[in-house]
Amino acid sequence: MNLKIGDQAPDFTLRSHLDKDVSLSDLRGATAVLAFFPLAWTPV
Repeated sequence: MNLKIGDQAPDFTLRSHLDKDVSLSDLRGATAVLAFFPLAWTPV
């Protein structure tokens, strides 16, 4: 899937550090920052 600047991000759900599911749609209208740290917090 290719997104362009200004496109709305597709909805997805991830597990939070509090062991709770959080969906992007739950955060619509709020400022959300996603940070990806390859190989961090994983047993790989």
